[in-house]
Amino acid sequence: MSADQLRDLIEAANRVVIFTGAGISTESGIPDFRSPGGVWDKFKPVYFQDFMDSEEMRRETWRRKIETDKTMKVAEPNRGHRAVEKLVRDGKCSAVITQNIDGLHQASGVPDERVIELHGNSTYATCLDCGERHELAEILEPFERDETLPACKNCGSPYVKTATISFGQQMPEDAMRAAEIETMACDLMIAIGSSLVVYPAAGFPLIAKRNGAKYAILNRDETEHDSYADLVVNDEIGYVLGDAVNVN
Repeated sequence: MSADQLRDLIEAANRVVIFTGAGISTESGIPDFRSPGGVWDKFKPVYFQDFMDSEEMRRETWRRKIETDKTMKVAEPNRGHRAVEKLVRDGKCSAVITQNIDGLHQASGVPDERVIELHGNSTYATCLDCGERHELAEILEPFERDETLPACKNCGSPYVKTATISFGQQMPEDAMRAAEIETMACDLMIAIGSSLVVYPAAGFPLIAKRNGAKYAILNRDETEHDSYADLVVNDEIGYVLGDAVNVN
């Protein structure tokens, strides 16, 4: 029944925007951050300023990267990701705004230009001084050997980190601007697998709703946005979304 209701909203819409959080990737085996047993039960967040100020905190950040990669590197897109990809491929969904850093939307086949990553991407690293991209293999091999910290191959800066947004780090201006444009243009926003408590990212679905769009939430648990939504489905994401768009 809930899949039918979601299907009806999608079919009635002209321009859908998907907003995803960690819940869509937990079905691929990637633990989320806030739930019991999640990442923050094991590790307290490293704040951006601590990363910048302390060589030891930079080492700790890379130690954690190695630990979390044990799960993330073997994860594959699940039925929920495939359903989102089909909506994009069919021209129904104009953009995927995501809080996730795992790259699974792109791995499912969604073109890079259709994915707006509000919190960055953990599958590569960048220099914070000059912006040079670094592949993880060239960093992790020497670090795993003797904890040698990376230096930028272009400018020599010691401030090389995964291309993710840390606590206390400024949100990416280009991504925020692109998300706002897509949000204002959609007539249906579907929030999938997000706790909807991390702002400013979680503000985009509410902006869409206030701009006249329909708002659907698909999440295993209740959220603080439920009272604003036109449809709330508390169920397994892959099951409901896959049925709604007819993807195995």
